[in-house]
Amino acid sequence: MHAIAIHGGAGTVSSATLTPESDRIYRAGLESALRAGFAVLDSGGSSLDAVTVAVQALEDDPLFNAGRGAVLSANGLHELDASIMDGRDMSAGAVTGVRHVRSPIVLARLVMERSPHVMLSGTGAEEFALEQGLEPVPNSHFATERRRRELELLLQGQKQPGREALMGTVGAVAVDAHGNLAAATSTGGMTGKKWGRIGDSPIIGAGTYAANDCCSVSATGHGEFFIRAAVAHEIASLMRYRGLNVTQAADEVVMHQLVRMGGSGGVIAVGRDGRIAMPFNSEGMLRAAMDSRGLCVTGLLTD
Repeated sequence: MHAIAIHGGAGTVSSATLTPESDRIYRAGLESALRAGFAVLDSGGSSLDAVTVAVQALEDDPLFNAGRGAVLSANGLHELDASIMDGRDMSAGAVTGVRHVRSPIVLARLVMERSPHVMLSGTGAEEFALEQGLEPVPNSHFATERRRRELELLLQGQKQPGREALMGTVGAVAVDAHGNLAAATSTGGMTGKKWGRIGDSPIIGAGTYAANDCCSVSATGHGEFFIRAAVAHEIASLMRYRGLNVTQAADEVVMHQLVRMGGSGGVIAVGRDGRIAMPFNSEGMLRAAMDSRGLCVTGLLTD
């Protein structure tokens, strides 16, 4: 039994503003990344490799707020975050505030596998990337006209911070044929973010978590709330200590705890039994899932 789920962010676009063409494009982008990750699992590969490949595909797709297509900070630059966790031994790696790394998820994995640390930030993360042989890219590599326009509207007071429409943080969770779990998350953050703001995506236990005894989780939404609720770890704790399954645990956190706090967003999660949960309390969440029993779904809104 193996399974994978991915997300392309939670957001605020309603069915009234989602055209048939944009629906088709988003679903195609999700399915491409989903199949890339599932192919790794189907060939006997590890969950860690599967989530890395899936998130890389989403980072390279300008539709999503990660890698190419990332939103702009208030200073007009792209500042990227990512994290990854291996459920086998709960090792983890994360980077935050990187500006010249094409694939932040690859760098996060290198931090996990080739450094004694869990999280590196800014200049230190960039220097580590160079030491590991990653070719730097100009910050303009991540630029798109849509993201430039979003920042412009925000600075003009015509747009609320953090409302990036139906596009955002990307992530993947998977369980492989050996029962190993992994999770990965990557983001450009919030449009117009200031002062070195860091959301939940690079924080282990908030935006990303994986442990073979329970589940793997990747979150997307208003990161400040996800940090305060330790969302990813809270789901794991409910499974460990209250005996909930992954669907029950994810629903409790996303649909109840976060709602009481005023937090908007969702998660993807997979249990060690291969069961997949993808709850969200926002108007939409780009999501897709596939498993070896024949499941293959994509969704944007509450469909």
